[in-house]
Amino acid sequence: MKNFSALLFAVLLVISCSSADDSSAEQKEGTNKASNLQGSGDSANDILANTNYSKLALEIVYVDGFRPNDASIANFTDFINDVTFKNEITTTYKQVSSPNKESLTIEEIAKLETDNRTAYNTDDTLAIYIYFADAPSNNDDKETNSVTLGAVYRNTSMVIYESTIKELAAKSTLVSETSVETATLQHELGHLMGLVNLGTEMVHPHEGETTNDDGETVGSNHCNVEDCLMNAKLEFGAGMKKMLIASKNGLPTLDAECIADLKANGGK
Repeated sequence: MKNFSALLFAVLLVISCSSADDSSAEQKEGTNKASNLQGSGDSANDILANTNYSKLALEIVYVDGFRPNDASIANFTDFINDVTFKNEITTTYKQVSSPNKESLTIEEIAKLETDNRTAYNTDDTLAIYIYFADAPSNNDDKETNSVTLGAVYRNTSMVIYESTIKELAAKSTLVSETSVETATLQHELGHLMGLVNLGTEMVHPHEGETTNDDGETVGSNHCNVEDCLMNAKLEFGAGMKKMLIASKNGLPTLDAECIADLKANGGK
C-alpha cells in the first residue's frame, strides 16, 4: 500500500498541475493557445455545456504501432455524447515518430504536445489532445504492478500509456485491449470534466483520500465509491484488471454522485 499511495500521489500531482513550459507553447507559430494551457479541470464546464463551445474536436496523436482500437474511440465518443451537450464531435488522427524513450515524464509528454499538437480551441470548437505513448510512465513500479494507464496534465490534454495497456491486456484472456483503452479514456476524461472535486464541485461529499509524501491526508480527486469509473484503482494496471475481470469485461460506469456533479456543472 505504501508504494501504491506514493504512486497515486504522484499521479494526482500530474492531475492537479500543469507542468509544461506554457509560454513557449503559446507562442509557437503565432497561434493563441492560452485557452488550452490551463490547469486540469479548468475547462470542465466548457467540455460539459455548450455555453462557450458547441463542438468538440478530438486530436488523437499516436506513435506508429500504438494507434488505439477503433472500437475504443467509438465507445469514448458514445460516452461523451452521454454526459455532455456537445452537438458535434470530430476525430482526427496523427501518427508521429517515437521519442525513443524507455519511459516518459510528464514534462517530456508536455514537450511532445508542443511539438505535435495542431488542434486548439476556436470560436465554437473546444479541442482535446490525446497522446498514445509507446513508453510507460516514469513513475511505474512493475515489481508491485503499480503501473499507470493514463494521466491528465492540462485542461484539454491527456496521455494514454498504450504500451502499458497492451502489455496488461496481453497477460490475461479475461481482459480485452479495447475494454482497458475505453475505461482509461473515460476515466481521464472524467478528470478533464472536473471529477472528483477537480474543477467541478461535489453536490455531496464523495472524494476519496490519499496520503502525500509528508504523511498528510489529502483529497485524491477520485471517487470513494468502490465500482465507480472515477475510483482511483482505474488509473492503475492491477486495479483496472481486477475491476474488469469482476465485471466480466464489462465497462465501469460513473456512479450517481459523479453523475450529479457533472449535471450540476452543465452536463446531461
